[in-house]
Amino acid sequence: MIAVYINCIAIIVGTLIGLLIGSRLKEGFKEVVFASSGLVTLIIGINMALETQSYLVLLFSVIVGGLVGYILGIERGILRLGDWMERKGSRSKVEGVEEKGGSLFARGFLNASVLFCSGAMSVVGSIAAGTQGDYTLILIKSVMDGAMAIVFASVYGIGVMASIVVVLLYQGFFTLAGGWIAPLLGEAGLVELSAAGGILLIMIAFGLLKVKEFKTGNFIPALLFAPFFSALGAWITRVVPFLGS
Repeated sequence: MIAVYINCIAIIVGTLIGLLIGSRLKEGFKEVVFASSGLVTLIIGINMALETQSYLVLLFSVIVGGLVGYILGIERGILRLGDWMERKGSRSKVEGVEEKGGSLFARGFLNASVLFCSGAMSVVGSIAAGTQGDYTLILIKSVMDGAMAIVFASVYGIGVMASIVVVLLYQGFFTLAGGWIAPLLGEAGLVELSAAGGILLIMIAFGLLKVKEFKTGNFIPALLFAPFFSALGAWITRVVPFLGS
């Protein structure tokens, strides 16, 4: 779990730096930060999505995951959790701002949680740390997350720091249970998980760029369906030729 703690510390430090910078930025500079963070997140998301080995698997993962998330109301639940965490920490809203679909704190908590946990690096790195004692990937991810925390905190505020709760639970799970999860996901499954995560980052980027606001939280189940549909697709390609012979 040491690697996961390091990752969380990097996010905390990045958030504190972002809060310091953000409080000193004028409105015009904040627009630059929004645009810059949106474009960078968009590029990261596109690169991750393009790693998919099957656009059909990616499509089904996003559609089915989105439908399940919509039915379960995941986005609404996460935003409510963010609002609850904010109320517990402070009686006042961040900057006094209330955004559509949740406070600024809750929106920062949601977007940062998705950003820090959507990539395959968080899964692979955690498994490697837990099963092999190899912290290399998590250390690299910690630096990247710390840098993105600076940018996101300057936009969303201290809600970004609250995402360490999700990072701790998510990566901690894969660190402790990596020995039996890795074979289940497989290399192809991890690739599709990362690609689905890329789609979620693209949604966040569109929100930052004010192109369109998606209920990104509702699409989180796509990360679970991606390895499943990948394995299902591989099974079908093996079985169909046999049935046709």
